[in-house]
This record gives sequence, C-alpha cells and structure tokens, in this order.
Amino acid sequence: MGLGMQIVYLGFPGSSALEAEAAVQLLRLERFCGVLSACHLAIERLHPLQPGIRQPAYDVRLDLVSTSRELAPLDHCENDDPVAAIRAAFDAAEHQLGSAVFAGASSRSDVARRDH
Repeated sequence: MGLGMQIVYLGFPGSSALEAEAAVQLLRLERFCGVLSACHLAIERLHPLQPGIRQPAYDVRLDLVSTSRELAPLDHCENDDPVAAIRAAFDAAEHQLGSAVFAGASSRSDVARRDH
C-alpha cells in the first residue's frame, strides 16, 4: 500500500519541487513499511532573529508514525537550502529505522539461539 506522508509549510507557501523531493526521499523509507505507516514533514522558513547574523534559512522536522500509531519525532535539520535539509531529515530517519530494525533482529536472534 505504501507509506503516507503529510507535508506542512510554515512561513512560506512551499513548492511542487519541494513536494517532489520529499516524495523521492520517502521512497527510501518504503523498506520499513512493516514498522512504519506514515511520516509528518514540516518545512519552516526561518526569519533571522538579529539582522546581520547568519542563520540557517530552513528548519525541517520529520516525525515517523509506526504501524502501532506511535509518534517518533526526529531531530530538526537546518540548512540554507530546503532540499538539503529534507535530505538530511530522511538520512536521519533511515539511519534510525535501520538501527532499530537491526537491533530488533539481533535481539530476536539472541532469543532464538538461547531457545536451541
């Protein structure tokens, strides 16, 4: 069936190019559809707090929703380029999911070895 994703833009209208990039990045998480049911992606245009001080222009937040409907928020990714921030958020998600799946498989293997 595939993973669902909601995208929210804060502080700017968004674009079809950003939606397309997010959709491409979501494909990377398809292999985790056994444990993951959806993602919530928020892309926020940041406004400088102080004039003249260089700050990242975009903040991207990705929350993962498990098949049991548990929400797992990931760390924020900031960058001047929203595409780079989106990619970084999905990199983090893929890493976290891969580690969790590997850890789960390892613990199941340990249990199986103890049973035999």
